[in-house]
Amino acid sequence: MDTSRPQPAEAPTVGHATGAPAGARYLPSIVIERRVEWPDTDAAGHYHHSTVVRWVEAAEAALLRRLGLAHLFGSTPRVRFEADYRARLWFGESVRTELQVTSVGTSSLHYGFTVRGEKWAVAAVGRMVVVHSAARATGSTPWPDGVRDVLTQTGPQPPESLV
Repeated sequence: MDTSRPQPAEAPTVGHATGAPAGARYLPSIVIERRVEWPDTDAAGHYHHSTVVRWVEAAEAALLRRLGLAHLFGSTPRVRFEADYRARLWFGESVRTELQVTSVGTSSLHYGFTVRGEKWAVAAVGRMVVVHSAARATGSTPWPDGVRDVLTQTGPQPPESLV
């Protein structure tokens, strides 16, 4: 085996991580594919850090649509977003964003994400927390009837590709 070049990692298995908490296999997840576009890059020629936020939010939108929860748009503000950037991604490169629900509270939802470039190289990992806030509410509000069930029992969704 040629060890002079990095070898691709095994394909990820979103939603089925080893050591995941009991019941994790029922938590929803999705993988979306995109490409690093010219406006995604900065003066150095690789993706700008803010692009990860857009890819994660695109994955969230795809997941909520797939789950029939598009009505939540506008009522789930972000209260935390953190990312560790591990590798550069370049213009034209194919990108996979893996997003999974990691926990669901009374009014909150925690996501974990991994952004991978070509050959499964991890470019960024992190988490995002959103809360439900009904229209005109001044703070968080419990998930509407049935939403919590969908968010805890639907499992991994088929991938979405726009590449």
